[in-house]
Amino acid sequence: NGRRGVCVAATAGERGTPDPDAWPRARLGRVRRWEAAAAMAVLGVDEHHVHDLPDGALADHEAAGRAWVARLLDDVRPDTVLTFGPDGMTYHDDHVAVHRWVTRAWQERGCPGRLLYATVTADHLDRFGALYEEWDMYMSDERPTGVARAELALDVCLDGIALDRKHAALRAMATQTGDLVARLGDDLYRTQIAEEAFTAAAVTPSGP
Repeated sequence: NGRRGVCVAATAGERGTPDPDAWPRARLGRVRRWEAAAAMAVLGVDEHHVHDLPDGALADHEAAGRAWVARLLDDVRPDTVLTFGPDGMTYHDDHVAVHRWVTRAWQERGCPGRLLYATVTADHLDRFGALYEEWDMYMSDERPTGVARAELALDVCLDGIALDRKHAALRAMATQTGDLVARLGDDLYRTQIAEEAFTAAAVTPSGP
């Protein structure tokens, strides 16, 4: 819509493979940076930054992570921030750490604009929950219960050109999505990625 969009990642995802012999960290991190750049080109995002914190160990870099997010908020001054919710979507420790850092920095600045947490709806889990279990997607014994649509701050269902664009961007990140698309087939994969749901972080004007 002609507005500024900035996408940032804490890591390159260099440990995100079940086959580290074929994908040593340096190689995978390099390829994933290229893939992310390609995805951002598809989406028209000109400002894209990948920080060099270590994949899989963000909880050990709390001070550096908080300082990094604080600088981002001060430099960009966004009116809307999209990030992980408390469950990190998959209970991934790195995702949960990013949630914690962003929420803390936003609160410390008096909760400017909107902070939105990515989530899944109960309807989505009814349809795809069994598949997520089959993929062993969750990195915990905990499971999301899904959010009722009435509780969402932002509920988007993509179709047409918008869905084509998201699909192309995700396909550009082949080391992350290739196996999944091959397993599901394009039609089901498109249905699975069409929904984007977010809840709003609670505003605490006095800070933490």
